[in-house]
Amino acid sequence: MKFRPCIDIHNGRVKQIVGGSLRDSAGTVKTLPAGSQGAEPASTAAENFVSEKEASWYAEFYRERNLTGGHVILLNPSGSEEYAMTLAQAKGALAAWPGGLQIGGGITAENAEMFLEAGASHVIVTSYVFRKGRIDRERLDRLVQTVGKEHLVLDLSCRKWIYDAEQKCEKTEYRVVTDRWQTFTEERITPELLRELGNSCDEFLIHAADVEGKAAGIEEELIGLLAEGTEIPATYAGGIGSLDDIRKIRDAGRGKLDFTVGSALNLFGGRLRLEDVLRQCDRS
Repeated sequence: MKFRPCIDIHNGRVKQIVGGSLRDSAGTVKTLPAGSQGAEPASTAAENFVSEKEASWYAEFYRERNLTGGHVILLNPSGSEEYAMTLAQAKGALAAWPGGLQIGGGITAENAEMFLEAGASHVIVTSYVFRKGRIDRERLDRLVQTVGKEHLVLDLSCRKWIYDAEQKCEKTEYRVVTDRWQTFTEERITPELLRELGNSCDEFLIHAADVEGKAAGIEEELIGLLAEGTEIPATYAGGIGSLDDIRKIRDAGRGKLDFTVGSALNLFGGRLRLEDVLRQCDRS
């Protein structure tokens, strides 16, 4: 079990947000009422932390401690008013630690090589591959051909889907979500899906979006599913608020899963000291 660092960038700033709260308004800037200064960003989110430091500062911090395999996530859609600022921050982080970080957010077969050339070790992909509610096998194959399986991380971030109300069925499953965790797909997180997709990528990244950014507890059922099915490196994110949560990930994940901590970490205004988090990894 390994700690994976993160750098989430929204509206040109390093932030920690509440999962599922991200909202876009067609990539335009909405004007504030008369007398207000500036403009309201087109992309908004419930924020836990907004850093005064550049993304490159965090990349250098991780590099100095040799914390490898972290992910940089662009939280603004390509073409939006704020995307250029967010992209500049992301490229600064990659330049500060070439080969030390992965990158995700709006990655396609057309732009993936640009991010690898900018210094990313891997590109992280969700919405491009999970399209119209299902896996787009043609797009997945195109990505593998473009960047190579060894440079591809599939983001299987998911939310609970409870169905079927008409039949009074209480069965719960986890479904992959896209479009910054707003859109449910028909793809369920199962051991079979993990084994199948593991043939086309180097790693998985999985945010438990229902608890992401809340630091109020992890999704142990999901962690168990991931441990059962994944045969390649996989990183879990979402809900970690204590050292006990990390111990639960080690137990429920059978020591097979890596993890990342966001809002609860002292780097992002939280209470968990990085040194204590890393000690938990040493005990796995």
